[in-house]
Amino acid sequence: MTADALIVGAGIVGAACAAELAALGMRVDVLDAHGIGGGATAAGMGHIVVMNDSPAEFALSRYSRDLWLELAPRLRTRDAFARCGTLWVAADDEEWQAARAMHAAFAAQGIGAQLLDASALRACEPALAASMAGGLRVEHDSIVYAPTVAEWLLTQSPAAAKIRLRLRTPVTAVRADGVTLQDGERIGAAHVIVASGLGARQLVQPLPLQPKKGHLLITDRYPSLIRHQLLELGYIKSAHHAAGTSVAFNAQPRPTGQLLIGSSRQFDTTDPAVEMPVLARMLQRAARYLPVLPTLNGVRAWTGFRTASPDGLPLIGPAGDFAPGVWLAVGHEGLGVTTALATARLLAAQITASVAPIPVEPYLPARFACKVVAHD
Repeated sequence: MTADALIVGAGIVGAACAAELAALGMRVDVLDAHGIGGGATAAGMGHIVVMNDSPAEFALSRYSRDLWLELAPRLRTRDAFARCGTLWVAADDEEWQAARAMHAAFAAQGIGAQLLDASALRACEPALAASMAGGLRVEHDSIVYAPTVAEWLLTQSPAAAKIRLRLRTPVTAVRADGVTLQDGERIGAAHVIVASGLGARQLVQPLPLQPKKGHLLITDRYPSLIRHQLLELGYIKSAHHAAGTSVAFNAQPRPTGQLLIGSSRQFDTTDPAVEMPVLARMLQRAARYLPVLPTLNGVRAWTGFRTASPDGLPLIGPAGDFAPGVWLAVGHEGLGVTTALATARLLAAQITASVAPIPVEPYLPARFACKVVAHD
């Protein structure tokens, strides 16, 4: 039976899109070359955070965080959802002024956040270095274990009965009315959605997507050492580097009592190997903020690849000139978990020609449409 929608990719974005379309009554097929919740979904931190680097980023992340807070009561213990809040840490007066500016911007948009001076910061997170100048606490930011949420959305959510899964099924070509598998089989669908992260580059060319490699490390269990997701205010600058290697302090308290430590960004590589010089640089940076870090036991380090677009915003909507008739939900970089639920709502609104909850224009793939140059 031909599906109403066929989604390539069973990560958190593909799973969210499948659940959303199925909830609207569509029969949805989901195909993935590996399993549920792999790729960037498995490699990332699962931080659900409102970001305000641009109005479009703010609108998408704020709306999606609201959707996560609505979904949270239905999630299971194993999904590890926790409303721990984000604490943006200012290392000096310049960053303290940046915290004040961020607080003012959030307050103007009704986002709950509190400025913490140096003494309040130490009372809130005693493990932070005493030299820190202050911070900004964003109270409703959260964390979640995205791979298991993807599995829940696809197999146990209220809409799961309308979702059919085909895992370990590589797709080699997409078109408006279906896909071709590696073994030559063709599967039809009324709508085809590519939500396969970096894999989209092989299916839809020439998409303007670039891999950003990142390292993470998880420690042994140290319960209550930190309580918030901790980020340095320099993280935003690091996140938008367009070349080279950069690191920034990012630490997350897992419900197990472990600490997840990041982060790094590298371009021009698709080698998944852990690179000890980059990992060491990342941990040295983290130790400036958490002086106790060198005394902790690291259990495992790994890497993943964020899928980045030139303007840092995802591609959500019709592929247009890239692949006529095909839909895209790719290019979320480090905010795939945060923005997955909003991405699904925006995509579903476009497919069903209904009113979108927030403007879709900033995320449309057409903004990168190929320019045809006429020659005499």
